[in-house]
Amino acid sequence: MKAPSVSTRRVLGRRHFLRGLGTALALPSLEAMRPVFGARTASVAAKRFVAMNASLGFHGPGLFPSTPGRDYALTPYLEKIKDHRADFTLFSGLSHPNQAGNNGHASELTWLTSAQRPGLAGFKNSISLDQIMAKHLRGKTRVPHLTLTTTHNSLSWTDSGVQIPAEQSPSKVFKMLFIDGSEKEVAKELADLERGHSILDTVRDDARRMEKSLGRKDREKLEQYFASIRELEKSFEQSGEWATRPKPEVEAEAPVDIADKNDILAKQRQMYHLIALALQTDSTRVVTFGLGALNSPPSNIKGVSQDWHNLSHHGKDDAKISELKLIEAAEFEAFNDFLNRLKSTPEDGGNLLDATAVLFGSNLGNASSHDWRNLPIIVAGGGYRHGAYVAHDSQSNTPLANLFVPLAQRMGVEIDSFGSSTQGGVRGLEPS
Repeated sequence: MKAPSVSTRRVLGRRHFLRGLGTALALPSLEAMRPVFGARTASVAAKRFVAMNASLGFHGPGLFPSTPGRDYALTPYLEKIKDHRADFTLFSGLSHPNQAGNNGHASELTWLTSAQRPGLAGFKNSISLDQIMAKHLRGKTRVPHLTLTTTHNSLSWTDSGVQIPAEQSPSKVFKMLFIDGSEKEVAKELADLERGHSILDTVRDDARRMEKSLGRKDREKLEQYFASIRELEKSFEQSGEWATRPKPEVEAEAPVDIADKNDILAKQRQMYHLIALALQTDSTRVVTFGLGALNSPPSNIKGVSQDWHNLSHHGKDDAKISELKLIEAAEFEAFNDFLNRLKSTPEDGGNLLDATAVLFGSNLGNASSHDWRNLPIIVAGGGYRHGAYVAHDSQSNTPLANLFVPLAQRMGVEIDSFGSSTQGGVRGLEPS
């Protein structure tokens, strides 16, 4: 293979730099910031989407009823969200195919992408569901998407299979969404944006000079690169439009980050509050949230003394399962508070839960054996007809990506397939 020329190396070098710059500066404009500039003129509520993943799964007997349908008996976990029985649908028998990866938790990488063989040789991830939505909605909100976590795990991936870093500091998220920068900070942001434009101009000129000497495949790659440049330019333009505009005012104090790294439930509650504020102010309409897990006992859960990860590998040990259920029940209590917050927030004649499709679940069906089949999946809100437990075939699972297609379509994305989806669709997700 011929070594790249000097000009080629310059373009590639700037591309890697711009990838980081684009992540740091991706702040598309806001179509209407209701708390600051008045209500939206549209009569239909804006649609939102939130995806939340519990990477150590949930103990099946604590979650799934013995019989499907609308008259299912409440299980210990569903008891925690019983006030929202009419607001959610529980699914079983869903999974992505071929998720055996380089370790037992690799399927977390692909929970929102459905790419196969995660982490194995030759693996390259694909775009996540949230990012397809964010690209479609670009320019509708100040922030195109929020990628959040309590630990380190990110659920979001670009169209080129690059993982988007997740933010785990509630105070930083609050500042980004609701605290206006000083004049000096705003000036710096504008200067950075202008610098980004000049770099893009140089990159494009360099790439155009290369184009004539390239083969067909390289020209196709270069055209994809030009498309990426155009995407960045649009982001820069939108960011510049809003850099000097005020952020929405909220009746909430800035959160203080929790110092205890093991107090994961408190961290979840903080992030849930911020997500609700972000949706309520229409600061963003797309959110992913990695609920997190620990290789140590979580703090402030009475009766739990063992390492959470170890408890998830309980091997049917009753003592371990008892402690594990205390943790997972607490997670469902926190989830219930989030649903309460959305449902109690008025939104264009309805409530914020009606306007928000919430995907809550895990990439593991049985964490004890690292089984990625039969995933626990809940869809809440979003204007769907809820109230049932829908059990798909436990032996021949329905592709989870079949659920992703209507969720994307609901957000206005015109697709009829996603990843490993099939033509069969998904039973149990019906508009109200």
